[in-house]
Amino acid sequence: MDLTQFVPMFGNFAFMIAAFVVALSVIVAIHEYGHYIVGRWCGIHADVFSLGFGPVIYSRVDRRGTKWQIAALPLGGYVKFMGDATAASVGTDGTVSEADMRRTMLGAPLWARTATVAAGPIFNFVLAVAIFAGSIMYQGRAAEPLTFGELRPLPASYASDLREGDVMIAVEGVLFNDPARDVPISDLVPVQERLEYTVLREDDELTLDGPYYFPAAVASVSPRSAADDADIKVDDVITAVNDTPIFAFSQVQEVVLAAEGAPLEFEIWRNGETLTKTIAPRRVDLPNPDGGFETRWLIGITGTIFFNEETVGVGLFEAVTLGAEGLWDMLKTSLSAMQHILFGQISTCNLSGPVGIAETSGSMAEQGAQSFIWFIGALSAAVGLINLFPIPVLDGGHLIFYAYEAITRRKPNDRAVQVFMFVGLSLILSLMTFTILNDTILCP
Repeated sequence: MDLTQFVPMFGNFAFMIAAFVVALSVIVAIHEYGHYIVGRWCGIHADVFSLGFGPVIYSRVDRRGTKWQIAALPLGGYVKFMGDATAASVGTDGTVSEADMRRTMLGAPLWARTATVAAGPIFNFVLAVAIFAGSIMYQGRAAEPLTFGELRPLPASYASDLREGDVMIAVEGVLFNDPARDVPISDLVPVQERLEYTVLREDDELTLDGPYYFPAAVASVSPRSAADDADIKVDDVITAVNDTPIFAFSQVQEVVLAAEGAPLEFEIWRNGETLTKTIAPRRVDLPNPDGGFETRWLIGITGTIFFNEETVGVGLFEAVTLGAEGLWDMLKTSLSAMQHILFGQISTCNLSGPVGIAETSGSMAEQGAQSFIWFIGALSAAVGLINLFPIPVLDGGHLIFYAYEAITRRKPNDRAVQVFMFVGLSLILSLMTFTILNDTILCP
């Protein structure tokens, strides 16, 4: 047996695990730091801040007496506050004097406990907005009027006299910046291999021949999709499907939809080389603008125009506003998806567990640092949302207990809390088991 054949497999697996650990560690650190710092501001002392579980690899005690540690199992983390019997702040260890009770989670005022618990998910949301806003500021927005930037790498048949700095005026006579137009320009121009572009170059208006505006070039690959499994890369260009020449992304969409899951043979141009990939489209549930979902056959790629657009900077306030809007849209879509899954309206394959998240982490990391950082923001938003679910053990469960205390003016019975915690833990473990089976067997 040639053991070298397993080297790429193990290399990819190690890369996936490393990406997953990095993403999870960042998100957990931010979440737990939210609990820690707000607790500190509220007068609650933290005995331990742990990144990971199990045997301690490294630790140090700061001047406030908090032990900061990194543990061997990087699958989460916790903050253990003074006097807590467990890291979940359930029960007391009985070692705290009456004078120090105010510095414990159980002895702190209700407002302080509520703020401390809520801070974890809130910090996750803040991280998501910060990453989304940073991505927007880094990418900028398209300059107006639309100006050609660098042309994308494409086969020789896409060659043209268009060049960086040209300002778009019209495509096949259709004005690009027509204020009366309410549909994408790709819906108005003919689907043909070559188009006529009218551009402004310096002070001259030129009419130049160029490739189809929205070619069959890959702009992004969805993690764990059919295209991802087939090793399709960003900037690949689809030149044929089942030996039929392709030049427009819309043609790819039509062929994939018509196949209804039947395998298709794709001819791919990649940096001057021609590759052949057999890909079977998969049924995917996509969110609609109205909050519902539609099921379509997809291979998991997006397209783009044949050139990079020149961009202008986006201010901090605008970027943060857009980042917050992105977070809100993501949370609404996630809640809608969970509702549709619960009522059997869409497949449970839309639900990912640790295995699926790890695979997605590796896939996004392979697409580059920008994609991976954006994924960390998206995952941070998801972790924040899940932690707000009203399930004991999660932060949302603690907030429900505090709401009960605020209404009844008394704390829940310790025995009842322990029962609810056991039920909540059982639910979480059952869901995790299901998602692992979902990722590996039911929806591999």
